[in-house]
Amino acid sequence: QVQLVESGGGWVQAGGSLRLSCAASGRPDSVFAMGWFRQAPGEERELIAATSNDDPTYYADSVKGRFTISRDNAKNTMFLQMNGLKPEDTAVYYCAAARYWSNYRSTRGYDYWGQGTQVTVSS
Repeated sequence: QVQLVESGGGWVQAGGSLRLSCAASGRPDSVFAMGWFRQAPGEERELIAATSNDDPTYYADSVKGRFTISRDNAKNTMFLQMNGLKPEDTAVYYCAAARYWSNYRSTRGYDYWGQGTQVTVSS
């Protein structure tokens, strides 16, 4: 089992920045891929960034060039640096971990989830 805890959410004005963190505990060595999802009210949960132990990285078009995903394997922590935030980035952000990369674009491809952290961007 792997436990994930997100932190770093909050309120920011448009154009501002936030850095989310996701700390993994338990059996983080069993994790091959990790991702950040977000879910706005009334919307489906969507993948915005993902990375794996083999270094392929994915970004959704909506965040490409503004968000950066990274991992500190020594601290079992994943980060999401969010720059140039827009009101449409407002959502609950979730980190997730997967044992395999094969289905990384789907929520079904992830085995473990954090509790979520709210990000609110005002115009």
